[in-house]
Amino acid sequence: MSLNSMGEAIMGLLRFSHMAINCKDPIATEKFYAKYFGFVRSRVVPVGDQQIIFIKLGEMYLEIFQAQGESPVSPSNRDGPQYPTWRHFAFQVDDIATKLAEMGNDAKITLGPLNFDDYIPGWRSVWIADPDDRIVEISQGFVDQDNPPPLETDLTGQKTQPIHVA
Repeated sequence: MSLNSMGEAIMGLLRFSHMAINCKDPIATEKFYAKYFGFVRSRVVPVGDQQIIFIKLGEMYLEIFQAQGESPVSPSNRDGPQYPTWRHFAFQVDDIATKLAEMGNDAKITLGPLNFDDYIPGWRSVWIADPDDRIVEISQGFVDQDNPPPLETDLTGQKTQPIHVA
């Protein structure tokens, strides 16, 4: 048995598995992530007259499905939607200017590049839209905080309500 960061008992190994995405054109989406972010096809699962495509980058997988119908909401802009959902996902690069130059016209910028030196020296980010207008952040220079405040406190150091797991 292991302990989590709060000293609570946890059982078994837990690691990130994948994100599943619905796409208008699964092959176009696969090509985009393969060409610009280094994903490789790891599995194709036939399901009736369609297929589910798994692509992989290191230990991270994207599971690509054929979309059924149109989105009920307008495409996101800037750094992603503000309502409760996944806002965006992000990749770290050595230099965002180089990555944007590599992508050329395929880099549909929705926000930035922005400089966050006031928070972390050298941290810069730009947000782009993928072929289905999902927001992807491309970032450079982000590093972990040496001593982040504990979960039980807010930014001012005030106690917050504990999280109870049933």
